[in-house]
Amino acid sequence: MTTTFMVVEVIGGLLSGSLALVADAGHMLTDSAAIGLALFATWIASRPASAERTYGWERTEVLAAAANALSLWLISAWIGWEAYHRIAQGLRGDPVDIEGGWVLLVGGIGLLVNVVAAWMLHASSGHSLNVEGALQHVIADIMGSVAVIVSAVLILLFEWWWIDPVLSVLIALLILASSWNLMVSIFDVLIEATPEDLDVYALSADLEDVPGVTIVHDIHVWTVTSGYVSMTAHILIDPDHSGDRSEMLSELTRIVKQEYGISHVTLQLETSASDCSEDHHLDHLVARRHVRKRRKLPTFGHSH
Repeated sequence: MTTTFMVVEVIGGLLSGSLALVADAGHMLTDSAAIGLALFATWIASRPASAERTYGWERTEVLAAAANALSLWLISAWIGWEAYHRIAQGLRGDPVDIEGGWVLLVGGIGLLVNVVAAWMLHASSGHSLNVEGALQHVIADIMGSVAVIVSAVLILLFEWWWIDPVLSVLIALLILASSWNLMVSIFDVLIEATPEDLDVYALSADLEDVPGVTIVHDIHVWTVTSGYVSMTAHILIDPDHSGDRSEMLSELTRIVKQEYGISHVTLQLETSASDCSEDHHLDHLVARRHVRKRRKLPTFGHSH
């Protein structure tokens, strides 16, 4: 649907002389590529893990989303450059002739096509950065179609030749704005940042409330791909605790998985600091938890 309309926009842009239509057609081309890339990434991400790729191909969808976001920025730069030349040409007394009727017709059809495409993608966008990337392309196209329609109406009513390149720049700015949050989310995944909606301090405090647990340290929480969060942590336990360690581990795992929605959990139980040779990542947790927990913390040989 998107690819077919792209051809219509190219023809309409050439017949009408509208930069806004040609710019939107270029963006529709990346929409088609974005949706195709999203489908390919979803397929390849389903391939099983192996000894060489222990997480499988899960992160492929994040890379596809990054490619989509970068393509949006490149398109925005091209639109801005072409609009600058159009405006300069008009100021020299030789504006490009634009057929407002063609622009209005094609822009109206484009708005309908993009609204339908956005509706189709919206249901899955909340569960996948990959699909979110494709959706952002389509949303940018909706804004582009609205700008094209406004441009056509003003050209027909007032013969404002300059409105076409000006609204093209507006389309470019809207595309940049719509892709920014997507790029931030992608960046957080690639640097393995803690998911924004997960409080590591609260998680650590809940784990330390389990009888026999002294402190949680060397904790790492990161997103592998959309909907798949991993966690590793070292759990220092009281060596005098008489409870069953298997039951303790089961309860710790239950808290992490069921109460915090973390998919993959690796917990290491330790009875003394000498059991652990890793950086303990205590400093960024102690300051906040010390006030909340009011418990005496053990002294480790080193900290990070």
